[in-house]
Order: sequence, then C-alpha cells, then structure tokens
Amino acid sequence: MSAEVRRVAVVGDCPLFRRGLAQVVESTTDLALVLAAGSVEEAEGRLQGGDVVLVDLQLPPADLSAAVFRLAGRGAEVLVLCSPLQHDIVPPMEAGARGCLSRQAGELELLAAIRLVASGCGYVSAALAVRRWAEPQCRVTERERQILELVANGETDHGIAERLGISEHTVHSHLDRLRDKIGSRRRADLTRFAVAHDIVPNA
Repeated sequence: MSAEVRRVAVVGDCPLFRRGLAQVVESTTDLALVLAAGSVEEAEGRLQGGDVVLVDLQLPPADLSAAVFRLAGRGAEVLVLCSPLQHDIVPPMEAGARGCLSRQAGELELLAAIRLVASGCGYVSAALAVRRWAEPQCRVTERERQILELVANGETDHGIAERLGISEHTVHSHLDRLRDKIGSRRRADLTRFAVAHDIVPNA
C-alpha cells in the first residue's frame, strides 16, 4: 500500500449506513477501507495505530464516549458521526475523538473531514457546532459578554484587562467560566459562540 494512502475503518450499527460510508471511502484513491464492523469489539483486533475510524453507533452518551475512549486508546484517529438534534459533541471530543461529523453531511464533507483528521487536525460540522453553542443553558453574564466581544475583536488577555479595568487573573477566571459553559477556551470557539449569539456581527 502506498505511504500516501490512509487506512480508514467504519464502525457502525446500522448496516445500510455503514455500507454507504464504506462505499464513499472506497471511491477514492488516497483512502483505503480496511474494515467495516458493527461494533468496537469486532473492529479492535484489526486496527492499527493511526487508522482513521468513522464511528456511527446509536448508543447512550456515556457508552458512546466509552467506545471512543477505547478506540483512541489504541491509537485510532476517531471521527464520530452525530445527529444535530440528538447529540452533544463535547463528551465524545473529551473522550478522545478528533472530530464530529453531522449524519446529514454529504460525501464531499465526509471525505474532507476524514482527510483533515488523518492529517492530525480536528473537524466539527458547522451544524453540530451551532447546535452546541446555541443551547439555551449557555447563558452569559454582562461581563462575560464584554469579554467575548473583546476576544472576538482580537484583544489579548492583557488588553482585555486594561480595557475593562480588571486584573488578568479576573479575565482568566471569566474565561474559565466561559469554558465550562461553552466547552472550550480556544479563541476561535469563543468567537464562533459570540457570532452565534449576536454578541458580535458575523463579518
């Protein structure tokens, strides 16, 4: 097998959807389907470190996270397929998934996500990101709104502290609380949240 060809496995409990995913992978020249299994147990002994594993298992959140953790622990690059209306992407990501792909994604997005994950990058479908960041329980205080606006406008932590007349330690405390609500402290994620909630306009 050429060094440029990446190994891809499909683990899904819906036979028709599993077959469809497998066919999309097989239609490419730079990806090689190495297995299509109905469970993690069936797949584990046939995986190699660095394999990209598409996971489409209709499991309770805790069981799905456990499955992701097992695969990631074997060195797999896990890409989880999720329904925008049913799944919270944070638990599988915290369990070690490289990305979460909407089950409504088309072939081009699927292949792009696989290639990004194979190259060591993360990927989250826009539909899943909006769902996560627009949840009603993600309430922010007025001070957090001010910090989000400044983050979205490119201010550093030091700059935010100076603009608001507070210490950098206080800024970090607010960012920690935002991480607990949103699931991330990365500036790109905070900016997306700010746009989704109309805290800053979408440029």
